[in-house]
Amino acid sequence: MYDREFYQAQVCRAVEAYQTFGPHRSRRIQPVASVRSVEPVIRFCAVISRHDDLRQRAIEQLAGVWGPVVTQSPDLDFQAGGFYAPTMGQNLKKTLVALEGFVDPAGLADWKLQTNKWEADIPTEFSHPEPRPLNLDPGYMSQAKLVLATTKDRDHRIYLRDGMFAEVTLTYVGKTWQHHRWSYPSYRSEAVAAFANECRTRLRKHLRETKTFRVG
Repeated sequence: MYDREFYQAQVCRAVEAYQTFGPHRSRRIQPVASVRSVEPVIRFCAVISRHDDLRQRAIEQLAGVWGPVVTQSPDLDFQAGGFYAPTMGQNLKKTLVALEGFVDPAGLADWKLQTNKWEADIPTEFSHPEPRPLNLDPGYMSQAKLVLATTKDRDHRIYLRDGMFAEVTLTYVGKTWQHHRWSYPSYRSEAVAAFANECRTRLRKHLRETKTFRVG
């Protein structure tokens, strides 16, 4: 047997608690995450070819459209396990160029679409035996990461739009640039780290001067 008055009192308390703290009440008082500003980034492009004239022509085109080159790496050996050899040939070289200015990272897909068009126009301007004599890989540098645009999907890549994906190739951790299991061998070199450091230093100077550091 149970105490009827005690039972009724318990039911009343439960109803009051639901009215005060129930799901509909929680939804009204629960704070919503605010959208914060996104820090600008430094746009760069990897220019890959076995032909010196093509790399130089591509760098001039990038500078003419996206702005003057501020930081440029030495010509680096491009290593990709022979993946590009059938279409681009052997002894590939890669030059990284960072452009003037600070831009919105949301433009990454547009940059890759633009460089794809430039690549397609190369055969009409130059005569080389390879099906793909030039490869342009745009990306950006933030304080914390080096991001590349790509048309190839993998488990670690995030879809953007129009067939374009983004890959975090390097991450800045403990005052050093760390690569990942998927990072191309040519991005694991000290020369690339030096290029990334120079870009990061310039970016942080700009963020301090303009007081545009992201908070939170």
